[in-house]
Amino acid sequence: MFTIVAATIFSAAFLLAVGTIAWMFALYHQKMAAALLFEPIPQTPPVYHIRITRNRVRQPARSAALPGSALAA
Repeated sequence: MFTIVAATIFSAAFLLAVGTIAWMFALYHQKMAAALLFEPIPQTPPVYHIRITRNRVRQPARSAALPGSALAA
């Protein structure tokens, strides 16, 4: 009698586990497929080489810019 009760409990637990696995698979099938197809973000950031060019302002001649040169004349 103990063997029949133990076998019944074991079979019920096994069927409950199989049913839970099947139910979860049916419920999360799309999410599992999306997780398998996901491409991870690369760990190394992309390096962008940007060259900044700008026209430089020409400095006026040093002799004309000095205020002391007007006093010397």
